[in-house]
Amino acid sequence: MPAPPRLVMATRNAHKADELSRMLATWGVDPLPDDVTLPPETGETFAENALGKARAAARATGRPALGDDSGIRSDALGGAPGVRSARFAGEHATDLENLELLRSRAPVGSGVAYVCALAVVLPDGVEHVVEGRCAGVVAATPRGDGGFGYDPLFVPDALDDGRTMAELSPDEKAAISHRGAAVEALRPWLAARLGGGVNAG
Repeated sequence: MPAPPRLVMATRNAHKADELSRMLATWGVDPLPDDVTLPPETGETFAENALGKARAAARATGRPALGDDSGIRSDALGGAPGVRSARFAGEHATDLENLELLRSRAPVGSGVAYVCALAVVLPDGVEHVVEGRCAGVVAATPRGDGGFGYDPLFVPDALDDGRTMAELSPDEKAAISHRGAAVEALRPWLAARLGGGVNAG
């Protein structure tokens, strides 16, 4: 039986690519070729942005493409930064600058949620989008050296030991994260369309 086709990852974010490569090992995820240009993230929703990136990658490579858009929503900030999570402190803000801005505006213990939209676009134009969420609260201080983005400030509800996302192992994080939830929702569709085991990877 032939191996399922590999996906091309429609992102320049190495952290996201690494996480998704581990989670989707059944199919395999290849980096985006250097000559492929992704569209700006101008959508009003995570799904719109993920689809735009996947469409561009599928069109440029002629391969199944996986687009990701994700971010954090703060209850205290009315859902912000949302789709602007990567640019919360400015167009070219660093992860630390974004985290510190959220820390200064969202009260300790207030509700936050990570959201991830994954979009797959096949060469024949078929499209599929799923979404995963992970709820939590704002930590008193950033903690942990793992993860990326807002992870040092995010204490997930799914665990009762008070650790932040940045204090979890990659496997622990994948089991409860928004990206992990989105991947689990995507697996059956990928297995039906491309072949491969639903629970593998």
